Amino acid sequence: MMEDGFVIAIDGPAGAGKSTISRLLAKRLGITYLDTGAMYRAVALAAKRKNMDMDDRTGLGALCRSLDLYFDTTKDPPRLLLGEEDITGLIRTPEMDMLASRVSAIKEVREAMTQLQRKMARQAKRVVAEGRDMGTVVFPDARFKFFLTASLAERAKRRYRERIDRGERVEESTVQQEIKLRDEQDQNRSLAPLKPAQDAVIIDTTDLSVDQVLERISQEISMTNTS
Repeated sequence: MMEDGFVIAIDGPAGAGKSTISRLLAKRLGITYLDTGAMYRAVALAAKRKNMDMDDRTGLGALCRSLDLYFDTTKDPPRLLLGEEDITGLIRTPEMDMLASRVSAIKEVREAMTQLQRKMARQAKRVVAEGRDMGTVVFPDARFKFFLTASLAERAKRRYRERIDRGERVEESTVQQEIKLRDEQDQNRSLAPLKPAQDAVIIDTTDLSVDQVLERISQEISMTNTS
């Protein structure tokens, strides 16, 4: 049995497979899945709805602290609610991709969301936390840390398929360019840049199936627990 305060941190760039892996791993282990990337998208959506200046650091920080944001974990996959509104589908757009990257670089936003993410983890007690700075900033003492990556071409292919499946009309080359730009924003920001934690296990998922990645992570957890 896993102890209270058990955190598995999974970080990585867009299209590396971390959302799918994190959700399935949490389901396999019977613990909570915490999608922190969705939370930053929710901030971006709320700010856009209020026509806020995306450079208004104080205003955005106050917005974050006022948000009634939570996950409905009775659903699979979990749904993200803003108040009583299910915004899960509304935040999965290219616009929210870029706006989320932009607001997440703001210190006041980052601090407010980090506090909320830690609060959610304390309440859930055992979580798979997925994002871009879980192992480096939010949960630096996480029991397990993984960083998933893949080639730009493979990540673009995966994201392209997701968007086509949602009924979007988009070119794969456009998706690749968007991901490349998102990578540059996330990796080069001064606050909590996207990078592996020093003690993270790095897994290149380019040529691996979902089941293979899950098995690799499960083996790492099992080996650590028995060592």
